Amino acid sequence: MNDEFRWNPYADQPHNVDTRARRFVRHFRHLAGYLGLLGSNLRFLVPNLLQYRFHRKLTYAFPARIKDPFAVGITPVPGREDEIAALLKELDISSGLVRIKSWEDEELPAVQRFSQKLQQQGREVMYALLQRRLDVQDPKRWEDFLRAAFSLLGKKGIYFEVGHAWNRTKWGVWDYREYLRLAKAAEEAARDFPIRLVGPAVIDFEFHCYPPVLRRLDFDVVSSLLYVDRSGPPEAKQFGWNTTRKLALLRAVVDKCAQEGKPLWITEVNWPLADTGKYSPAAGRPNVSEEEQADYLVRYYVLCLCSGWVERIFWWQLVAPGYGLVDSRSQTWRKRPSFFALKTLKRFCSHSIYQGRFIHPQLHLFNFCKGREVFCIGWSEGDAVEYTFTQPISAVVSRSGEKLDVTDRTVRFDGSPRYIIFDVTGSAEAGDSGMDCGDGGGGLDG
Repeated sequence: MNDEFRWNPYADQPHNVDTRARRFVRHFRHLAGYLGLLGSNLRFLVPNLLQYRFHRKLTYAFPARIKDPFAVGITPVPGREDEIAALLKELDISSGLVRIKSWEDEELPAVQRFSQKLQQQGREVMYALLQRRLDVQDPKRWEDFLRAAFSLLGKKGIYFEVGHAWNRTKWGVWDYREYLRLAKAAEEAARDFPIRLVGPAVIDFEFHCYPPVLRRLDFDVVSSLLYVDRSGPPEAKQFGWNTTRKLALLRAVVDKCAQEGKPLWITEVNWPLADTGKYSPAAGRPNVSEEEQADYLVRYYVLCLCSGWVERIFWWQLVAPGYGLVDSRSQTWRKRPSFFALKTLKRFCSHSIYQGRFIHPQLHLFNFCKGREVFCIGWSEGDAVEYTFTQPISAVVSRSGEKLDVTDRTVRFDGSPRYIIFDVTGSAEAGDSGMDCGDGGGGLDG
């Protein structure tokens, strides 16, 4: 069997280990681990499903305070740190995630300098600790890496995500018990530092990985790399589960297997881009156009945040040729439509309150208030649909922040989200749930 760990610098992930047939043989050799997963999931199956049913009824049914959940992944680029900082400032993003590769621990001082630059600007930096097969095979090496990272970067309150996408064999872990050993070592090392741990960093819709891990590890924050790109748009179903249902199930699993109310973060999500060749981390169907990526970004954030189950979402990542908000394939970096989509979404929704939905068979219409402003974010999954609001409209803003023409109360929706700002002068009508929006922050002038 081939255990060689080969990094793909274009897609920023490892190459697959061995052929599909040989990976199957290796999985079969770890049958005991899969039986352990099965036993743990059978034990919690009924409680998890009952909790899921409860959460499904609550999803979107109650107001949700949206504080500052918008975050991005960041990779330091030598000589362009100031440009990265300027992009974060333009987006008004206060939280970033930096990956640290265990096999490049000599880069820790450079990561520290980059982080200090961002922290001096008032931005919070979180770190994801990436593993490879050698870290499983050589525990001492992994422990030394942990202590070096914690010692150099571990200021009070700093978050470290333990491991990465370990339910994918190319990341070096072949059994959940191997991940437990890596995470237990992080727990032990963290006792000597004023830091907080995040995990278990399971990628995709594989929630069966959570019960045996969350029962044995006490993370400060539970994390998921909840990609839904293979389903297409975020509302599409995978085996009958769309993003909303997946979130309700994940929240149920966390509540029953860890601790009810424990913070839940999505620490990585994106849609890879078509026509980016070797820079795309996926092949075929998951790849979308830049316009679709921008649409899906807004729709994913709104669906997740309004559910009330997710506290923070990190888009992976700020600068990357195959999927980032900014295309770095030329010397002059280009801001993609998704950059402006996130900028507009952040401006509208940060420190707002989700208040409820207009029910429509073809449209998604989510109501918010922020300060004295009341607005709706809406889109159609399929064909364009016109909708007539009962409230007067003061402005309509596109996904990217441009003002659109509006002459009456009828708005045409398609797959690109629109922001509908209501004229509530002398009225508390539009979407008013009775909650105080007075602390919502600045106005929405479009």
